[in-house]
Amino acid sequence: MTETATTTEIGSYFITNYPPYSQWKREFAPEIHAALDAEPDRSVPLGMYVHIPFCRKRCKFCYFRVYTQQNAETIKNYVEALDKELTLLKDKPGIRNRSLQFVYFGGGTPSYLSARQLLMLRERLSDSVSWESAQEVTFECEPGTLSLEKVQTLKEIGITRVSLGVENFNEKILEENGRAHLLPEVERAYGWIQQVGFPQVNIDLIAGMVGETDENWHHCIDRAIEMQPDNITIYQMELPWNTVYSKEMLELGTASPVADWPTKRRWANEAIDRLLAAGYHLSSGNELVRNPQTDHFIYRDNLFRGSDLVAVGVSSFGHFQGVHYQNVDRLEDYLEKVNAGEIPINRAYTPTPHQVLIREWVLQMKEGRVNAGYFRNKFGVDPLQEFSAPLANQQRAGYLTVEGDDVILTRKGLLQVDSLLPEYFEEQHREVRYT
Repeated sequence: MTETATTTEIGSYFITNYPPYSQWKREFAPEIHAALDAEPDRSVPLGMYVHIPFCRKRCKFCYFRVYTQQNAETIKNYVEALDKELTLLKDKPGIRNRSLQFVYFGGGTPSYLSARQLLMLRERLSDSVSWESAQEVTFECEPGTLSLEKVQTLKEIGITRVSLGVENFNEKILEENGRAHLLPEVERAYGWIQQVGFPQVNIDLIAGMVGETDENWHHCIDRAIEMQPDNITIYQMELPWNTVYSKEMLELGTASPVADWPTKRRWANEAIDRLLAAGYHLSSGNELVRNPQTDHFIYRDNLFRGSDLVAVGVSSFGHFQGVHYQNVDRLEDYLEKVNAGEIPINRAYTPTPHQVLIREWVLQMKEGRVNAGYFRNKFGVDPLQEFSAPLANQQRAGYLTVEGDDVILTRKGLLQVDSLLPEYFEEQHREVRYT
């Protein structure tokens, strides 16, 4: 491989959907409105993603729509807008009388909200939807935003899965990368989460943050094992286009400050080895669980299998009755549209049946094992034939094996699974910008 191929250059490598987001267009927005107005297939599970765009600081590697240091009035206005958006959505034929099976509060930093604001969020949204019967309600948390009262409130409003963004256990690395929290806040936050008790607790770590070393990374994994969370998610750091680091590289002509891909993959591999030895089990290419019988990420499992996902909030992404869509991505525009009684959709894309097949195939490959029978039953297509060329190429290269109906990624394949997936894309999408 060339140096260019191994260096962490600017771009998005982490695959979360198909076709690529760059193909979604504003002129396709009527298609999602039509989907919302159509009677649903009630056998399809329904979930909801709620975007909370507020943070204490913007991390230097963050590419999401976030707003920092916002006051209580701004948050109150936003929660009221979420309520208005759900009021507009709840009586749509595609949503009416359907129960939520899973909910995900992402950001930004959902835990930026105070305990009082969280109660207001639950109270306002519960007029339109209820997640009391949902199988899973996930809530992303930044350690420095938590208090015992707030963690207790999360339990009170029905959160079942807490995801704590630890990222690293070295304060200098946290500061260099723009994280708002420090180590004492991690310790306190995790203690409160354990004290209150949730069915599922996840912690995030990032391999390859700027300033990372072998010694420190090994310490991070040892510390994560000591904490014994139910789930540990390990991301390999990348540099999407609109991050602080990416902008500095473009403006100043500086080299990438992030470790190269072989180093990040080695670190992720070492983490997997240590966690497996400590009793964890691989759940996907970047997720490990303590007990595979009880520790499930229901949001991910449904997302990867075509379930309906209602998008709520500024910049939020959804997938509904076969249509991909995203809400407007500026807070001012979101508030204006919702307050005017308009569902705030910005762009959409209706994939063809073949593209839907590809979407579920590539997403399920990220779990490390794909069963061909699922695709024959759902799509009437044999994926082992449909994808015979890339499967053969990747088997020869040592990335996967085909055992009967199962495609099983090797460790080598798991560590760079996102780089393998474009080979399954339709030709016109293989070289386009992903986001």
